Amino acid sequence: MKIRGERECKGCGTRWSYYETGSVSCPSCGSVHSVGVDERTEHTASADDLDLTPVRKRSDDLELADLAGEAESVCGEYVRGAGFITAGELQSLDDTYLAAEELRHVGARLRRAMRVSDDEEYYFLELLAGADEGERPLPTDVPDSLRSARGLAAAAAVDAYRTDVRRFLEDDPDRTAARLLASLDEHRKRVEALDGDVSPRTAESLVDVARAVGRGLVYDDETAFVEAENRLANLAPGE
Repeated sequence: MKIRGERECKGCGTRWSYYETGSVSCPSCGSVHSVGVDERTEHTASADDLDLTPVRKRSDDLELADLAGEAESVCGEYVRGAGFITAGELQSLDDTYLAAEELRHVGARLRRAMRVSDDEEYYFLELLAGADEGERPLPTDVPDSLRSARGLAAAAAVDAYRTDVRRFLEDDPDRTAARLLASLDEHRKRVEALDGDVSPRTAESLVDVARAVGRGLVYDDETAFVEAENRLANLAPGE
C-alpha cells in the first residue's frame, strides 16, 4: 500500500520514519497522532525480523510435533507480515523469507505426521537452527518425503514476490518483466497443482527466475532478464 512513511508527532514534534520502525507510535512520547511529511510511497516491507530463538529454546521440552507446530506458527506470522518494497524501492527475494516459508511448510507436515523419520527430523532441526539467518539446506539434502514441502514453499515465496513486483510495476512499468512474471506464474501454478511434488532443483529454479527478474528491475540489468528467460525455458515442473 502507499503510505506517508516520514511522520511528525502532533504532540511533541518528533519526526521519525515508519519505514524503519514499522510503528505509528511516536518514539519519544508514544502518541499515535501524527502527520505524514512526505509523498505517499509504496511500502510493503516489515520492520520485524524473524526470530526463532524462543522456539529453539523449547526444543528439549516439546515433542517434535509440538515443536514443529510452534515453528510453523512463528514462520507463518513472519511471512504474512513481510514484503519486498521498502519506501518505493524493490528489494530482492531474500534467503530469510525463503527459509521461513520452507520451515513453515516442513513444520506443518511434521506436525500432522503419524511417524517422522530420522532424516525428516534432522532436516527440520537443520532448518530451525538457521532459518532466521537465511540458511537453508541444499536441494541435494532434501529427503524425498519432504520435497513437496520444499516445492510448495518455493511456489509460495515466488507468488508473494511476484505480487509485490507487479505492484512495483504499476508505478514503473516494464514490459519484459511483466511478460517474464506471467510465464513464471504459469510454472508456479503447475507446481502448486502437483502439490509441490517436484524435484528440489525445479523448486530452486522457480526462485532463481524470480530473483533474476528482481535484479533486472533493481539494477536495470538486461542480462538478468536474459537469465530469467533461459531459466524459464529449462524449467521442468513435472520432473
